[in-house]
Amino acid sequence: MSASSPRLVLGSTSRYRRELLERLRLPFDVDRPAVDETAQPGEAPAALAERLALEKAREVAMRHPGAVVIGSDQVADLDGQAIGKPGTHERAVEQLRSMRGRTVVFQTAVAVVNASTGFEALRRVPVQVRFRALDDDEIETYLRLEQPYDCAGSAKSETLGIALLEAITSDDPTALVGLPLIATCELLRQAGIDPVRRG
Repeated sequence: MSASSPRLVLGSTSRYRRELLERLRLPFDVDRPAVDETAQPGEAPAALAERLALEKAREVAMRHPGAVVIGSDQVADLDGQAIGKPGTHERAVEQLRSMRGRTVVFQTAVAVVNASTGFEALRRVPVQVRFRALDDDEIETYLRLEQPYDCAGSAKSETLGIALLEAITSDDPTALVGLPLIATCELLRQAGIDPVRRG
């Protein structure tokens, strides 16, 4: 990144997204977006992920004039129904029972915004995840060990959650963790920050 490149801000306090963005070895700040994540009536999971990613980036960008801001959101999609973060053990059990033996699409969206220049760009990277036919003992053991209550769909594929799955299909393996880095790099280049060409 050259000296003339704009400052980079991650509009998220998710440790998963922060760790992914750190892979690019770019300096960045973090700011929490103040966005209501409630779905609108009849809003499809893919549309919800896209809207929230853009709203998060826009909201944070207004507080950081001149900065390039990344916003991202992920919604698990089971037959058109959104599955969010479980929050509790009971809800996580319910989620995993509903997904066993089925394919869930994790809709991961990323937006990049610069409020000063008017730049806005958005990409969505769907990830198809086929779950094994899990029994209740497997679900309970996994949840006790992993406690993935802050993850959409209760599944952390980057750790023990990978044992719950039969297959993952995606154009970008990082999308399932919460920030599609291939798409993020593309949008950052468009916004004037190149992760490789740093002047």
